[in-house]
Amino acid sequence: MWIVLALLSAFSLGIYDVLRKYSLKSNAVLPVLLCSTIASSIMMLPLLIASRIGSIDNTSWLYIPEISGEMHLLLICKACIVLGSWIFVYYGLKHLPLSIVSPIRATAPIWTLIGALIIFAERPNMIQWIGLVVTLAFFFLFSFAGKREGINFKANKWVWFVIIGTLIGSCSALFDKYLINSVGMPRMSILCYYSFYQVLINIPLLFILWFPVRQTESFNWKWTIPMIGIVIIIADFLYYGALDAEGSMISLISPLRRSNALVAFILAALIFKERNMLRKGLCLIGILTGIAIIVWGSI
Repeated sequence: MWIVLALLSAFSLGIYDVLRKYSLKSNAVLPVLLCSTIASSIMMLPLLIASRIGSIDNTSWLYIPEISGEMHLLLICKACIVLGSWIFVYYGLKHLPLSIVSPIRATAPIWTLIGALIIFAERPNMIQWIGLVVTLAFFFLFSFAGKREGINFKANKWVWFVIIGTLIGSCSALFDKYLINSVGMPRMSILCYYSFYQVLINIPLLFILWFPVRQTESFNWKWTIPMIGIVIIIADFLYYGALDAEGSMISLISPLRRSNALVAFILAALIFKERNMLRKGLCLIGILTGIAIIVWGSI
């Protein structure tokens, strides 16, 4: 059952990427981001209320425990990190093909691995080093595939936006490790409260950064915008369900969930009719193979 949940989570994340790409086409980034985070918060609110009134048993993985004031401050920090990552990625996704963005985003685990090496003094084994080299090698080859579409990875600022967003996202993954393992914060509390804080942080950003330029960067409502927030919460629910399922193996759940890049890549070809898919697809498979080797080395 946990394998099915992990694959459904990966499929949901692939749909999530497609929804973001469609919503951002000829649209303002910050309003799209705000509306999607509001949708996520609305999804979490019934669970929070049900947890407080006792409708959800505290042994259920859907239960949202109460947390301390210090933990709330830490979640405000996490919300800032995640929001920063999403702002960079959203801007990059608006201006780049999804088939370029997805493979870059797929490299996130190697930056998390490098961060763990620096921050937590972890020491990768030989298998993990091999996976790291394989991933970086195919990422380098992937940059040549981008040039065939006139996208120079060194000079294109939107590529760097996606890379920066991915690096910040890796910082969020490291912060999650700290929150869960060192602070002992429940996963559902993290998911719930940081969703609320994202909305609160995004509102002033909208007025400061977008409102003055709203005439030149207009916002157009699309039905896919709230679906972004709904689908990402569903993907996380499925992921947590897989983790809590009997006999689940996180060492396998992680690479299964990373297959979302393949889902987004295939849908980019089918829906957006993007070009040069064979070369980019081979590079993506190489990147995902490197990630799988890293995870294998962690077993």
